[in-house]
Amino acid sequence: MHKEERFKKAEFAAMVGIIGNIVLAIIKVILGTIGNSRALIADAAHSFSDVVGSLAVFIGLRAAKQPPDEDHPYGHGKAESIAAIIVAVLLFVVGIEIALTSYKSFFKDIVAPSMAAVYGVLLSIFIKEAMFQYKFRLGKKIKSDAIIVNAYEHRSDVYSSLAALVGIVAAMVGGRVGIDWLVYADPVAGIFVAGLVIRMAWKLGAESIHNTLDHVLHEEEEIKRLRDVVNGVDGVREINELLAREHGHYVIVDIKIAVDPFITVEEGHYIGKCVKEQLLNEPNVQDVMVHINPYNLEKEST
Repeated sequence: MHKEERFKKAEFAAMVGIIGNIVLAIIKVILGTIGNSRALIADAAHSFSDVVGSLAVFIGLRAAKQPPDEDHPYGHGKAESIAAIIVAVLLFVVGIEIALTSYKSFFKDIVAPSMAAVYGVLLSIFIKEAMFQYKFRLGKKIKSDAIIVNAYEHRSDVYSSLAALVGIVAAMVGGRVGIDWLVYADPVAGIFVAGLVIRMAWKLGAESIHNTLDHVLHEEEEIKRLRDVVNGVDGVREINELLAREHGHYVIVDIKIAVDPFITVEEGHYIGKCVKEQLLNEPNVQDVMVHINPYNLEKEST
């Protein structure tokens, strides 16, 4: 996929998340207030955090789109992973806030929610699952950490909405049959939602940090493909080392190759140039650093 097309798709997905979350969060607040549901209002707070998360992703994509410059010769690809870390931290904070708000409800007299809250939750589940499927598939296709993390934000909203639905329905049943303690199922659901949010934030944050710290590819298929390309270049006698560093959505390759020790410097340079050109033709390879070593002829004689 062409880089410009990739960014357009990613930016459109981020805008879908921003607009969708704003509309959904407003609907949840309204129906949560009308329906007297703390679980739904907590779920609305989750959706509002997704708005900021999608904005962070959008800003990160814009930064990652910038070409290499003097201060950033390897490009700005890691801006996406940094945006993903910001989203994860935001999710963690929101999870703590939801938990505290729900916990305080146990020390107050509360009234069971109404059907308006149920309608709000069902709408949330439908919309959020659709957004997750769209962004997750797109994120995998264009290899964007930020979009994938943003997709899992939507999936965490689905789980939190399911938990809220259970709590709301249980509280409604308790209110109608006169089981007073069951009314507190609504704030219990709020705490459960908070736990899911915190867990998701921790997992996604850890993955994004891992990708930011110059993570290299270990998948045998991807590395084998790069090695096959290099070995197919005329004049390459051996690959001494090949490291493919993930730099956001693209890869930077550092490679050491061995060539005939008796050829000229110019000939060795030409082989290295061919290796670089072939690797740059591979999807997601942004830059290649080639080091030329003399091939050890004693290996062939032993």
